[in-house]
Amino acid sequence: MVTRRQRRVSSLIKEAISEVLQQDVADPRLDFVTITDVETSSNLRQAYIYVSALGDSANQERALEALRSATGFLRRELGQKVYLRYVPDLEFRLDRSIERGQRIDRILWELQDSQQQSEE
Repeated sequence: MVTRRQRRVSSLIKEAISEVLQQDVADPRLDFVTITDVETSSNLRQAYIYVSALGDSANQERALEALRSATGFLRRELGQKVYLRYVPDLEFRLDRSIERGQRIDRILWELQDSQQQSEE
């Protein structure tokens, strides 16, 4: 069960990391990266950061690799922006929910289109 404190800390981490990515990171692989969600462990020592990146899967993997290589920098910046007793370890993961949603929309659209054609 997620506590109110976990939700609050996750929200602060999401806001701070998003701000750092927009203002302080100059890596071109991270130009079209969006933080979609952050989950923290119950002891607040681990943060799972879900990201979405524009482009094909190779571009998404490059963005994820860039984030993982910048973890130390991002952790240090997070520690300066958000006061926590322990700055959590950051683990970046690709958020594939947008792709799944688009796939479902495409399937529904195709079903609707084929149904309209069969009615005609």
